[in-house]
Amino acid sequence: MRIGIHTSTAGSLERSAIKAHELGANTFQIFSASPRMWRSKAPNPHQIRELNRLRDLHDLTPLAIHDSYLINLAAPPSILREKSIDAFRGEIERALLIGAEYLVAHPGNYKGLTIEQGMLNVAEALALAWRAVDEKLSQRPKLTILLENTAGAGAQLGGSLDELAAIRQIASPYLNVPIGYCLDTCHCYVSGFDLARPEGLAQLSAEVDSCLRWEHVKVIHANDAKTTLNSHCDRHANIGSGYIGFEGFRRILNHPQLRDKAFILETPVDKPGDDLRNVQALKELISPKKRTTRKKSSPSGTRAGLPIRRSM
Repeated sequence: MRIGIHTSTAGSLERSAIKAHELGANTFQIFSASPRMWRSKAPNPHQIRELNRLRDLHDLTPLAIHDSYLINLAAPPSILREKSIDAFRGEIERALLIGAEYLVAHPGNYKGLTIEQGMLNVAEALALAWRAVDEKLSQRPKLTILLENTAGAGAQLGGSLDELAAIRQIASPYLNVPIGYCLDTCHCYVSGFDLARPEGLAQLSAEVDSCLRWEHVKVIHANDAKTTLNSHCDRHANIGSGYIGFEGFRRILNHPQLRDKAFILETPVDKPGDDLRNVQALKELISPKKRTTRKKSSPSGTRAGLPIRRSM
């Protein structure tokens, strides 16, 4: 199984892989640029090569990139919308350059609009951002964009799984890369799926089956919940210290539909060592028969790099 954590790229890109390996992870997530600034730059080519060398050396796969907190793809026509589309274009470009398998995106906030218009805005923004990148590509990239479910607070899209499905259905014909899903356990719990109880996990599984399809769910953000069921409050807790609890995560990790998913922690570090303890907690909750070893991935040269058309 793939057990990992969000790690920092502070200092250099490859530090994220070093930290993931030190924590005992075999998958990880990063920000490709500061998540709280609009300005960004292309990653250093040397750092990309070193990152992928370390990924191959330590079998760190898949790599997910999470988009910026500032991006709102559901926004109405405005400067914010223009900046969000341009920023998401940059996220796609950096994901391709780095060689990430997944780019995780929050759908955004439709305040002041109908929910239908908000979903259409997200689909259009995805298409516009992708079109700006696709014009430069010489071949189809190996990247999947993942729509993440949310806590569903206020006018926040993604609190309902059918909203994610609708956005994917509208946008997919206009993108030359797949669109899938990332499910966050904390967001699932606070939006109404009682993952602390067997029947809550069964309810989630049934709704994913009918609405999203499990084969399109690629990443699970493994976070316990600091707030109560149906609170719609996005507050992550360390594994076992929130309302989902150890037994809830034991059932999640050993669910037959989830064995091939990448579990990536986004838990807080309230005190030194919390990140290591969370990785170890997930590993210890996996039933022994499900602890399988995956073959090492192909050399980094086959994964990294943005194939750009060369003009004659």
